[in-house]
Amino acid sequence: MTFLLLFFLSCQLSGGENYPDGNWPQWRGPMHTGAAPLGQPPVEFSETQNLKWKTVIPGKGHATPIVWGDKIILATSVPTEEKATSGSTGGQQGETAGPMGAMRSEFIHEYRVLLIDRHNGKILWEKSVAREMPQEGTHELGSWASNSPCTDGELIFAYFGSRGIHCLDFNGNILWQKDFGQLNKHMSFGEGESPYLYKERLFIQWDHNGESFLVALNKKTGKELWRAAREEITSWATPLVIEVNGRAQVVTSAPNQVRSYDAETGELLWTATGMTRNTIPNPVYGDGILYLASGFRGSALMAIDPSKAKGDITGSEAILWSYNQDTPYTPNLLLMNERLYFLRVNNGFLTCLDAKTGEVIYSKEKLEGISTLFSSPTGADGKIYIASKGVVLVLKAGDHFELLASNPLDDDFHASPVIVGRDLILRGFNSLYCFSE
Repeated sequence: MTFLLLFFLSCQLSGGENYPDGNWPQWRGPMHTGAAPLGQPPVEFSETQNLKWKTVIPGKGHATPIVWGDKIILATSVPTEEKATSGSTGGQQGETAGPMGAMRSEFIHEYRVLLIDRHNGKILWEKSVAREMPQEGTHELGSWASNSPCTDGELIFAYFGSRGIHCLDFNGNILWQKDFGQLNKHMSFGEGESPYLYKERLFIQWDHNGESFLVALNKKTGKELWRAAREEITSWATPLVIEVNGRAQVVTSAPNQVRSYDAETGELLWTATGMTRNTIPNPVYGDGILYLASGFRGSALMAIDPSKAKGDITGSEAILWSYNQDTPYTPNLLLMNERLYFLRVNNGFLTCLDAKTGEVIYSKEKLEGISTLFSSPTGADGKIYIASKGVVLVLKAGDHFELLASNPLDDDFHASPVIVGRDLILRGFNSLYCFSE
């Protein structure tokens, strides 16, 4: 049975490299869809039930953890008591946005990478890779460590946006570092896009109110292999590598255009319009179909057949279907078992579509006890896990909306649930949890 399932998955999924289900190597998991097909986490859990361990994490960060084997890797930002010297508090001032505006700090922060034992929650090492005052603001509900790291099992890539990309080994040694300068994000809402690892290359989407670009780096040395200039404003989307007709291409989502580039050369392959401003959800790919969504001041979701994509595909037959209501602003899509799940804006309403046809299975189902959320849904074992303020819901996946459990916890969650084997790993504001039956 396991062999047949693995064979099915290898046939269905060709979104770049897929990793064994015993790992969660980068943002959105082993298949970059938010799903862990072989995961079997508990349905019910609490501060006392099915709690394997709980570890207090220093500082603050909303970056979703990653997992390789028996190791968990996460990023955090720790404020020191040292104030920046006069003259170093400049940087772009950005705009303010009233009660939902930018948060700033006058203190120097340490940007740290932590390696944690998955069996017992012990912090094995903690490495500071940068130490400076954040010149930029971040959203009052955000953090200065919201970019998820990634790994190939030998190297760890920790990205802190304006603090650079840092390559470490599993002993905590820094192998190389690269600084791209200072991002100027819209409304000083902070930084959150994650790096994407594909074979020997690391891709970073640097979109802001300045000179935007997509860059490919050699993962072992940090050497820049190519850079593609982009006529883009701020986005927070993570790029995705897919393989189409034997050719790897890097798909990027952003307000002006969705673009796809040759992963080897950086050549622009195709474009499409249709996303809203402040694009955050990253592309998702499965069964030969590419999905893109955004939900700020409008709603946009489209399914693309990349095998038919060349040049400007806006309005062409390469666009298989579109759905323009109740799409997510911050949370990402979840693709699992030919169903596409997503939340409305940042609110507690769930919609499910047939991933192939776009047919509505159900829409705007209210999530009990959740009004606002920023984490993304995660799927495993026919279930959907959604984390928010003080609670994690478990829903039945499939064609009928059904709440299986509401699990209250003594923490709040902006990072997304991670599932590896029987373990459910949750990164809260204060602590890292691991639940297992």
